[in-house]
This record gives sequence, structure tokens and C-alpha cells, in this order.
Amino acid sequence: MNDALLTRREGGVLVLSNNNPEARNALSPAFYAGVTAALNEAALDPTVTAIVLTGEGGHFCAGGDLRQLATRRDLPIIERRIKLEGLHNLVRALRDCPKPVIAAVEGAAAGAGLSVALACDMLVAAKNAVFSVAYVKVGLTPDGGATAFLAEFVSRQVLTELCLTGERLSGERLHALGAVNRLAEPGQALQAAIALAQQVGEGPELAMARIKQLCRMAPHNTLEQQLEQEAQFMIQSQETAESREGIGAFLDKRAADYAKLRK
Repeated sequence: MNDALLTRREGGVLVLSNNNPEARNALSPAFYAGVTAALNEAALDPTVTAIVLTGEGGHFCAGGDLRQLATRRDLPIIERRIKLEGLHNLVRALRDCPKPVIAAVEGAAAGAGLSVALACDMLVAAKNAVFSVAYVKVGLTPDGGATAFLAEFVSRQVLTELCLTGERLSGERLHALGAVNRLAEPGQALQAAIALAQQVGEGPELAMARIKQLCRMAPHNTLEQQLEQEAQFMIQSQETAESREGIGAFLDKRAADYAKLRK
């Protein structure tokens, strides 16, 4: 795996770590490619039950590398678009990965770093982590889905304020706004994220992939569209080995063993 990304396993949990601490884990094409490839591989690996995305050296991600971005003004617009798609393809890979993906945020998650954190299915943050939609500070506009993700839990007025001011928000504040699942003491976000990943990773793989898709679609679908998708998934799920095991375990008053179905 590329040096821009460090990988390790904690049992069934795959930990992916941004490895650019000298630049507070600013993003790079190598990181985009590395995470996207790792997610695609994890999707096909039955031994991976969940994924945690984090950063080395005390920061999650400071956003785009401004030194690289400064050189893009000289490129034709189509080449600038192609380079941007590396980030957007990473966001799509996080959305489309059938396994649960949890962000573990310490330190800064700014600009596109905020986008990547919010693109994950769940977010664990240190109380003193700092989040910001920092683009306006350097004369740029948001990318990576930042406005789409923020709009799912704040009003248009608050979204506009966050984007126009680049105001810094603590992990505690983002938790109060509804975007953070778990708060951790400083230095403990990764440990808390792995624990959450291990908990959800014990669940039924196919059902969780479908649930993840339903949760992603819910804010954007009409009620009728969501009812239709829920109906399709429910009748499909009723015939799976997972539902046979889950219902049987409930009726037998025992814990369901979904791990045996992954072998």
C-alpha cells in the first residue's frame, strides 16, 4: 500500500490512516487512490467487518494541499476538473462501500478533511477536535460534498454562516449539531472508533449494506420512494441465511452468530 496511507487490522476492523503528519495530513492524489483501492478491496474481503479512517500525528486532515492547489490555476480547466475528481471519487467510494466506515477525528478536520469525515457513515471525534469549512479563508469554494453533508443536519442559514465565515467548531459543538456519533477524550478517538466498529461489525453483512444504503438515501427520497426501497430490501432480506440465523437466534433465546456466515 502507498506510504500516503497506513493500514492495519484490529481483528475484523480495517484501520486506514492518513500518513502526511508534516502537513497535518493534507490530502494528496496518492491518499485518494490508496483509500479508494483499500475500500474496494475491503468490500470483497469477508474477513473485514468494518473500517475506521483516521490520521497520523494528532490530526485527521487539514484539507487540500494549498501548495499543490496554487499550481492548478495554470492548468486548463478540464485538467483541474480531472484532479478534483480524485477527491470526489474517494467520497463516492466511502458512500458505496458496503461495509460500515467510521471516521476517528483528532485535531483538525478542515476543508476537504471535513468533507471526508462527514462522508463516512459514522463519526467519532475528540472533544477538542476542530472542524471548519475553511475554503472561504483562501478564496475557494467547498468541494467533496461538504455542503451536501452539512445540509443534512443544519439549516440553510447555519450552513451559509459556516461556509461564509469558516468558523471553527469543536467536536463537542458538532456533536450538539448532530453530526458526531461519539465524543471521546483527547487522544482516545481512534480507540473509541475501533470499539464502535467492532460492535457494528458483529452484525449481518448483507443486511448492514442494505441498511447503509437506506440511510444514505433517506434524506433525499420522498416518503413513497423510501417506502418502495424499504419494501424491496425487506422482501429480499427475508430469504437470506442472515435472517434465518437472526430470527432463529431470537426464537432460541441465544446470540446470533453472523460470523459463521462470512466463512
